[in-house]
Amino acid sequence: MAVQMNSSVHATTTATSPPPVAQGKKDDGREALAFVKIGVEEQDDAAGGVDYAGRAQWLRAAVLGVNDGLVSVASLMIGVGAVNQSARAMLVSGLAGLVAGACSMAIGEFVSVHAQYDIEVSAWRLRRKRGLEEERGQLPSPAKAAAASALAFAAGAALPLLAGGFVHPWAVRVAAVCAVTTAALAGFGAVGGALGGTSPAWSGVRVLLGGWAAMAVCYSVLWLSRLAMGAQVSAATY
Repeated sequence: MAVQMNSSVHATTTATSPPPVAQGKKDDGREALAFVKIGVEEQDDAAGGVDYAGRAQWLRAAVLGVNDGLVSVASLMIGVGAVNQSARAMLVSGLAGLVAGACSMAIGEFVSVHAQYDIEVSAWRLRRKRGLEEERGQLPSPAKAAAASALAFAAGAALPLLAGGFVHPWAVRVAAVCAVTTAALAGFGAVGGALGGTSPAWSGVRVLLGGWAAMAVCYSVLWLSRLAMGAQVSAATY
């Protein structure tokens, strides 16, 4: 009797237990769950209305152009002010830096984006030859990127130029350039951090410290060169 009951229990357990699942099917199930999870996260990001990936390209170009123009022209004016204290010299140097920097940014961005454009077009044509039918996505515009970079650089460079280019006392002129540059660096850094989804305060401090370091290095190098040239001239006169 006991033997029959044990056999019945064993038979019932065997009949109701699920069949073993192969390892490949387990992996397929895990991959499917992971794919669904990623899709849900992407939908949540899209529902939130914040597309940080879409902002990355234009935000990088805008922040780079404005900060580059601001720091370059401010450092150039302060450096020239360490050698020549006239207002005209600082104004001309700042204007030259604005024009040269805007042209340089435009050409560099045009070449860079055009290379990206050529790569994406070549990759799309290669996929078409292999029989992969897919629509060509939105391609970057080299001309628009060049214009945006030039305008961003000019906008940043105009701030120190207008702040100190028309002030006659040397100390007040340098102080005005430093003050406007400091405020603009902190503001642009904070705005960039807010648009990029990071801390505006930390982003502003990071940009501000970098700009201060660039201006200090430029002023120090030009000041030391003025001392070196002055020593050589005095020695030659004797």
